[in-house]
Amino acid sequence: MLRLFRALSRLPLGLLQAAGGALGVLVYAASAEYRVRLRENLRLAGHADLALAAARDAGRMLGELPFVWFRGDAALRRVRVDGRECVEQARAQGRGVLYLTPHLGCFEVSAQIAASWGPITVLYREPRKAWLAELVQARQRDNLRIAPATMAGMRPLLRALRAGEAVGMLPDQAPSAGEGVWAPFFGRPAYTMTLPARLVQLTGARIVLAFAERLPRGAGYHLHLRALDEVLPDEPTAAAARINRAIEELIEMHPSQYLWGYNRYKTPPGAPPAPTRAEASA
Repeated sequence: MLRLFRALSRLPLGLLQAAGGALGVLVYAASAEYRVRLRENLRLAGHADLALAAARDAGRMLGELPFVWFRGDAALRRVRVDGRECVEQARAQGRGVLYLTPHLGCFEVSAQIAASWGPITVLYREPRKAWLAELVQARQRDNLRIAPATMAGMRPLLRALRAGEAVGMLPDQAPSAGEGVWAPFFGRPAYTMTLPARLVQLTGARIVLAFAERLPRGAGYHLHLRALDEVLPDEPTAAAARINRAIEELIEMHPSQYLWGYNRYKTPPGAPPAPTRAEASA
C-alpha cells in the first residue's frame, strides 16, 4: 500500500481530487448505511441539500492524501494562510498552541503547515490494520511527531504545550468511554472529548481552530486559523459544549467539506447512554 500511495503521489493534485470525488459519489450510491447516516447528519445541521456535494468532497479528501503525505513540500506551496498572527502572539507570550482541527477540509495539510512553523505533536488513534499503521508512520516529518490516544500519549502532549510547542488533535472524534461527556453538536448529544479543555487548564495553552479549505480544481488550500480565547467553563460538559459550538461555526464556513458520513453520534462501548432531548435541555 505504501508503494501504491507513493506512485499515486506523482499524479497532479487536481486529478487525484477529481478521481476521489468520483469514488465518493460511487460509495454514496452503493452503500445504503453510509447514505442514510450522511443524509441524517446533514439534516440535523440544516444542510440536507448538500448530500451529493458532501459525498464528493469526502472522496476528494481521500484522493488527495497520497499527494499531501508524500509530496508535502509541493502541497505546502499551494497553501494560503489567514490568521497566523494568533499563533505568533501565543509564542510571543511563551504559550503553547493547541490546534483543534475537525474532520473538515484537508486537515492533514493543517498539521504540516504547523510543523513548518515549529514542533507539533499530533494525537492519533492506533490503526487496527497493519498497512494503515505503515501509512501513519510515513506521515511523520521534521517537527511533526505523533502520540497515541492512550494515557501514555498524554505525557508528550503536556510536555509539548508546557515547552511552548504545538499540539494538534481532531476534537470531533468520538473518544473512548470515560474520556468524554455528552454535549450538543448541531442540536443532538454527541460524546465529546474533554481532553482539549483539560490541556488548556493544565498548561495555559491557546486554542486555535484550523480549517484547510480545499480550493477548486487542484488549486491548493486556504488555511483559516481562529483563536478561541474566552475562558472555558470549569465544568467539563459546559466546556465541551463551547468547543463544539466553535467547531460548528468553523464547519458553517464550508459545510460540504465536513465528513458528514462519520458516525459522530455513536455511543462508545462502556460509555453512558446519550441523554434524551428533554434531559439535555433541562
